[in-house]
Amino acid sequence: MKKSSIFMLLLTVLSLAFCLTGCGGDQTTQQGSADNPNNEQIKIGIIQLMDHEALNQAQQGFIDTLAENGYQAGENLTLLIENAQGDINNLATIADKFVAENVDLAFTIATPSTQAMASKTTTIPIVATAVTSFTVARLVQSDEQPGGNITGASDLNPITDQIDLLLQLCPDVQTVGFLYTASEDNSTLQCNIAKEYLDTLQIKYVERTITNTNDIQQAVTAIVEECDAIYIPTDNNFASAMPTVASIAQPAGIPILGGEVHQVERGATFTKGITYYGIGCQAGEMALDILKNGANPATMPIQNPTEFEYCINGPACQALNITIPAELQQYVITEIDTAA
Repeated sequence: MKKSSIFMLLLTVLSLAFCLTGCGGDQTTQQGSADNPNNEQIKIGIIQLMDHEALNQAQQGFIDTLAENGYQAGENLTLLIENAQGDINNLATIADKFVAENVDLAFTIATPSTQAMASKTTTIPIVATAVTSFTVARLVQSDEQPGGNITGASDLNPITDQIDLLLQLCPDVQTVGFLYTASEDNSTLQCNIAKEYLDTLQIKYVERTITNTNDIQQAVTAIVEECDAIYIPTDNNFASAMPTVASIAQPAGIPILGGEVHQVERGATFTKGITYYGIGCQAGEMALDILKNGANPATMPIQNPTEFEYCINGPACQALNITIPAELQQYVITEIDTAA
């Protein structure tokens, strides 16, 4: 009788423990963040064309926005982050991988990345940024009604404002030299807008285009003999090689109007441009609308940048004898990354 009583007591204790454990497990399964109450698992593929600060900032803005809204990498979010290192052939391989992985959404950074992903799927939602014109790149039917599986945030700069800044700081400029990659639709578009504006101001221009970074030194060396200032749009190849451009242009006495802030931080002379972190955040908000609310990219208008900032390279302006007006002094930076 004694052994039987002990045996029955043990069974009762084990039964209670099992019941409590089961109840606790159910409660944990149902618990999630306020923004992601069901704690669903999301898989996002990120394609980045190459490694340079502007594109890196766009990626960080996107990831931070997801995190702030309840999607944490390693918890309820799997991020597949791939960098093509500037090789167009790598983009197709990465896009194939994301399709095979059946990602819930693809975030593409730069036009070639977006075009590569678009060529592989018409069903996976694609949110893009660092694309200047989605229509010129033939990614959407229109900015207002994209019409397919692609939407995103443009990186179109205030180009006429940039030219005005150039003429404010360098009023004697008579010929502007354009440097860009011929195969980058975004670069061609920006330069065409700038040329049209220069035509209205009756200012001349010349240009040199490249096919890859190996052509940059020759192109810059040639153009500094033909112009009074250089304009470089948000061109991925030139952005990655800005210290090389500056090392040739500045000794020749030629200021560089950069397409965005990070170009100035690496050697360009000045700009008024977008913030890539900001457009990354915009893209993140659009992705959230798709993931959380079931929004359809086909009816989500392309968004334009909402934040712009000045950036002026103090040492370069001093070397080029450029006077910086008092109202722009607050935008002067003195630490420049000249590492090629």
